[in-house]
Amino acid sequence: MKHTLIVTPSGEEMVLISKADFDQIEDLLDVAAYDAAKAQSAGGSGDLLSVEEVKAALAAPSPLAFWPPKRGLKQKDLAAAAGVSQSYVADREAGRRKGDAALIKRLSQALRVRMEDLVIDD
Repeated sequence: MKHTLIVTPSGEEMVLISKADFDQIEDLLDVAAYDAAKAQSAGGSGDLLSVEEVKAALAAPSPLAFWPPKRGLKQKDLAAAAGVSQSYVADREAGRRKGDAALIKRLSQALRVRMEDLVIDD
């Protein structure tokens, strides 16, 4: 892989590579991500969603509206596990409230999902 090292006026080092090499690196990263997801799933630590579940998750007002029913939890049970009120969980499910990292962590632990699975990318 041929590359050129460039130093910007501010001292930042950058590497210039061909588009073909960049594409190859992207392909390798995709394969690595696939392998990691496959290993996680095989180890039982990941969730595989059906097409219907993916559609339901995308249609939900928030990720928090999707996961509790999938886990068989009612709002009151999730609220108790996370140490918040049921109305707070309802507001989060509807997307009317946000939470700090500590709350999202407690909710994710109760739901057995990653914190990232409960965050909406704005």
